[in-house]
This record gives sequence, C-alpha cells and structure tokens, in this order.
Amino acid sequence: MIQAIDIMNHPPEAKRGLGGNPFEFEEFKIMLRTTFKAAAGDHQHRTVPPGEPTEARPKAAKEKKGGMLLGHASVQEMVADMDRLGYQSIVICATKMWSYHYHHRLILDYHVDDVAEIVREAGGRVIGAASYNPFRIEESVAEVERAVREHGFKYVWFHPLSFGLAPDDRRFYPLYSKCVELDIAVGMQVGHSAEVLPSDVGRPMLVDAVAIDFPNLRINLSHTGWPWVDEWCSMLWRHPNVYGDISAYFPRSLDERQVRFMDSSRGRHKVLFGTNGLGLAKCVEQFRALDIKEETQRRVLRENAIEFLKL
Repeated sequence: MIQAIDIMNHPPEAKRGLGGNPFEFEEFKIMLRTTFKAAAGDHQHRTVPPGEPTEARPKAAKEKKGGMLLGHASVQEMVADMDRLGYQSIVICATKMWSYHYHHRLILDYHVDDVAEIVREAGGRVIGAASYNPFRIEESVAEVERAVREHGFKYVWFHPLSFGLAPDDRRFYPLYSKCVELDIAVGMQVGHSAEVLPSDVGRPMLVDAVAIDFPNLRINLSHTGWPWVDEWCSMLWRHPNVYGDISAYFPRSLDERQVRFMDSSRGRHKVLFGTNGLGLAKCVEQFRALDIKEETQRRVLRENAIEFLKL
C-alpha cells in the first residue's frame, strides 16, 4: 500500500473541538445548508451552542469518528486511524479565516502553539503549518518565522478569499518573501468559496504574477481551483514552482478534466493529495479507487508532497 500524505488539514482532525465551534458563524451556517448540504451529515441537524454540553450533539456525531468535519477525540486516536488507513503524515495548519461580510473579524484563528503540541504528541506523524492575516502583516510574518524556527513548521497555508484579496495583492508579498527566506512552501485556497465569501479573487490565474515574481517559492493552489479547472491545470503545467492539491473535494467527484490532467505526464508530478477534514477514510479510499495509473497514485499520494515540502 502506498503511504499517503495529507497536505491539507486543520487542528480539529487531531483534537475535536479545538478552537471552539466555527458553526456559530453565519458563513459556516450557510455553507452547511448549501454547498456542504449533501455531505455534512451530523452537522446539518444542529450545532452545539457555546456552553451547551457535548451530550446535546446528535448521537451519530458522538459515535462516528474520523468523519467529515468531525475529526478525532485525540491525537492518539488520529494516529491509530492513520496506521489503519495507510497515512504516513498529515499536515495540520493553524488556519486563519476572516468574515468578509457578516462579522468582520477572524472566524477561524487556530494557534501555532496548539498545532505545535499536536506535532509533538503525534511523534513525527504530523507536519505543522502556519497561516497568515494580511490585515496584521508584521505580526503574522513574525508568527510564521517563530513557527518555523522554534517548532519546525514546513509550510504556510492561507485563505485569501475570506479577506476579499487576490493572491497577487501587495499585502501578501511580505509573506512570500519570508517563505523564500525560510525555504518553506506556501499554499492558498483557489477556486470558488464553499462559504459565502468573494470568489472572483480565487481565480487560479491570479497567482501567475506571484509565480513569476517568486520563482524560488514553492506554491500550492489548494482546493482544485473549481470552477476554473483549466486555469488551475495551466498554472501547474506552466510554472515549475506551482503545485495544486485536490483537497476539499471527494476524489470521486473531481472534474474529469482534472483527473485526466493528474494522470498525464503534464500533471502527474504536480498534484497533491489532501482531505481538508472531509474524512481520512473516505478521501483516501476514494482516491485509491480512481482509474488512474499506479505511478500517478504514488506521485500524488506521497512523492509530490515529499518534494514540495522538502521532507
């Protein structure tokens, strides 16, 4: 079995409930009624308000582990699932997201120190990633440097859509420069937003100038770029330093153009596997069931991430 590396995940995968309940925010409430309606499962019925005991959560949510958006009760439970399902490593990010329309504040703000603790508890099976807030440039750049130098993080992943900014906005350039200095990779969401956030800034081609201006920066265009799949494929094909992950979509629902590109000599060495918290079992099992070459399976599940992150 080819050991998988999940390039895109969040702290609740390892410690359910860490960081509070994001589903109290309007962006996530609407997402569960729309783009995630069919797949969200237990979270569709109701969320647990702050202060309400977890026993109030639907029974299925308490019993099911490792499912979509549910994560694991502990790092040890997650590592056991990794062993069972054939995962070598999981990247967990101290994700930051801004509420562009409803709350005008950070609605996801995981802490680097919490991720560092998960990394320690996982005994080398988790790779730490920092995030970035372009409204707090100096503070965010300093946090990235601390995450790398003190905790050994190897990656930064950020969410430009939630801030309403394109990835070629000048407020992201200090981050790119710092990543080159530290020799770490950077990733960002591209494509439309599952939440009600501005999507036009997620067009993959908006990373074109960044890839040209920073030819030594390893860039991951996260979340497939859908519906601009052709732009996503073009960016990966054209730029030596640009990769792309298929997280946030179940593998059997990937656009057929993307699957063809991934299984071709043009894309095989540039696509990364990830789950984005949609369930370790479902995502890897569906990927292994795709009708693609064994070489593609090996590159996408594992080897491309090793090269991208310089593991």
